[in-house]
Amino acid sequence: MSANLIGILGGTFDPIHFGHLRTALEVAEHFGILDMRLIPGKTPPHRPQPVASPEQRLAMLQAAINGEPCLQADGRELRREGYSYSFDTLTSIRAEVGDGCPLLFTLGFDAFLHFQSWHRWAEILQLAHLAVVHRPGYSLPPAGWHTPFLSVSPEDLRQAPAGRVYPLAVTALDISATDLRHRLQQGKNPRYLLPDAVFDYIQRHQLYCGT
Repeated sequence: MSANLIGILGGTFDPIHFGHLRTALEVAEHFGILDMRLIPGKTPPHRPQPVASPEQRLAMLQAAINGEPCLQADGRELRREGYSYSFDTLTSIRAEVGDGCPLLFTLGFDAFLHFQSWHRWAEILQLAHLAVVHRPGYSLPPAGWHTPFLSVSPEDLRQAPAGRVYPLAVTALDISATDLRHRLQQGKNPRYLLPDAVFDYIQRHQLYCGT
């Protein structure tokens, strides 16, 4: 019997923007996911530390997804001390949902190319499936460690709790949080790159003015 997938998309979300949100929504729609969790990281191990506080980034995320029932804000990494490792997050979710529930961890094509450098990367695939999102026209390398795990059937991912790699083309929105912060620092208007509710929050709290 197939089971409903739980989707997971992590990031610093500093700030959350339409690139994050569109990817989350398209993954949810493709797999019929009713519980797509966006999880902001507190202390990323391989990139500069976030500018906005954990509380501010979670508040912006909650404002951004308000009214979209399949998208959920999950603040578990913000409550945990130390680096925000995906292995720890997936272990925590697995403990809550049980051994049989399929989990789908979403990551970008660039991140996937460096996946073997991640903390306890092989064990991540024992905890969840991987959805590797990429621009239309791109594809995964033809051969590599991932080849035995590849699947192009969403039903495969519902039949098992973890262990598959699924490439998925999504709408390419060339938006970056770094660019948004630079625009805000320069006094430029970032509207139409991120939700109005997020821009309003940034303005009210005067975020990114000095970044």
